[in-house]
Amino acid sequence: MASAEVGDDMLGEDPTVNRLEKVVADLFGREAAVFACSGTQSNQMGVRVHCIPGDELLINETGHISLFEGGAPAALSGVTVRTIAADGGFLDVPQLEGKIRGNDQHFPRTRLVCLENTTNIGGGRVYPLQQLQRVSEWATANGLKRHLDGARVFNAVTAGGYSAADLGKCFDTISICFSKGLGCPMGSMLIGDKDEIFRARRVRKLFGGSLRQAGIVAAAAVYALENNVSRLQEDHDHAKLLAEGLATTDGIRCDAALVESNLVFFEIDAKLGSAAQFCSAMKEQGVLIGPMGGQRIRAVTHLDVSAEEIVRAVEVARECVRQGFSGTSAVASGPYGR
Repeated sequence: MASAEVGDDMLGEDPTVNRLEKVVADLFGREAAVFACSGTQSNQMGVRVHCIPGDELLINETGHISLFEGGAPAALSGVTVRTIAADGGFLDVPQLEGKIRGNDQHFPRTRLVCLENTTNIGGGRVYPLQQLQRVSEWATANGLKRHLDGARVFNAVTAGGYSAADLGKCFDTISICFSKGLGCPMGSMLIGDKDEIFRARRVRKLFGGSLRQAGIVAAAAVYALENNVSRLQEDHDHAKLLAEGLATTDGIRCDAALVESNLVFFEIDAKLGSAAQFCSAMKEQGVLIGPMGGQRIRAVTHLDVSAEEIVRAVEVARECVRQGFSGTSAVASGPYGR
C-alpha cells in the first residue's frame, strides 16, 4: 500500500485501481468493474443502475440490502424492497413465482431480483450453482434484472466448488467486498457490462463515493486476491471447529452441520441471560462476537484467528457459561450487517 502507484481515480487515472478493476472483471468473465468504498455502496450502485423511482426489488427477508443498509433503496433511489421468506436465506423459483406485479399504475414495477451469496443472517450458507442458474433463467425469462450481493463471494466460491466466472454468467451485476474474508481495510467493487458500469460510475459520484488517490487501498485488494483467496478454506475449517466445540457446551445450542463457510450462528439458553450479556462477558475475556438480538449470536472466523485461538474461544465460552453472565452489562455490539 505504501508503495502503490497512484493517480486520480475519479478521472480514471489511478493505475492501481485500473489494474484491480480489470483483474476482477476478467475473473468474473465480465466487461468492466468499478471500485467502491463499501459493500453497501456497491450494492446501492447496483440497485440504482437497474431501477428508477417507483420500482421494486425482490429479495429474501434476511438479505443485507433489505435489513442492514439503512433503507438505502428507498432513501437513495426511491425503490421499494419486497421481502420474501425462504429458509437459510435462499431464494428459489417457487418462492419467486407469483411475486411479479402486473403492469398496473397502482403498483410499483417489479424490476430487480437480489440474491446474497454466502447468506449472512441466513447462516453463512452457500447457494448451489444450479439454484443460482435456475433463478437467473427465471428472472431473465420474466424481464427482470439480477444483482448478487457477494460480500463473501470468495467464501461461496471456495465452499461451493464453482468458479467466479460461473457466478458472472448468472447476474447482471455483482457486488464483492475486499474487507471481509480477504482482510483488506476497506473497499468493494461492482462488476457488470460496460454500459452498466458506466452508469454505476455516475451513481458512485452521486453517492459520494468517487475517490482520488485510491490506489493505496486498491493495492491491498490486489494483494488479497493474489494471496488470501486460496487460504479461505482454513477459515471454514476453523468455523467447523468452533461450531463443534460450541455444540458440546451446556447452555449453548449450535448445529455444526449447518456451518458451510466462515459464519457460525448459535443461541444461548435464555435461563443464563441474553445474547448481548454473553457477548459482553466474552469481550471481557478478549473474545469478540456479535449479538444478533434475543438469544442469537454470530461468530466470524477470519485470517487473524488461528486454530489455537478457536480452541481458546470455546474454552472461554464454556467458562462464561459455568460462571454465569446474566449480571454482565449488555454493552456488547457486533457487526450486525456483515
